[in-house]
Amino acid sequence: MRTTQQLSVTLPTEMAQAVKDKVRSGEYASESEVIRDGLRALLARDRAVDAWLLQQVGPAYDALQTDPSRAVTADDVRARLAARQAGKAKGR
Repeated sequence: MRTTQQLSVTLPTEMAQAVKDKVRSGEYASESEVIRDGLRALLARDRAVDAWLLQQVGPAYDALQTDPSRAVTADDVRARLAARQAGKAKGR
């Protein structure tokens, strides 16, 4: 049974050149390897985002739904950032 499948991919000229440059430099043996590695990186990023959403964003949202008083307004965030920045400026 075949474990690979041939696809035809159209890339913008700049991306196609980047793929060719990776092969030409010897970093990859073929254009297919460049594309496979890029897809692996994309899938890893997608898994990391999914994990972050499930482990951090979802629980934080649920906690705010349970107790809305825990929310921080945009103005509060700006004030905290400004105070932090002012503290760093003094420490220079």
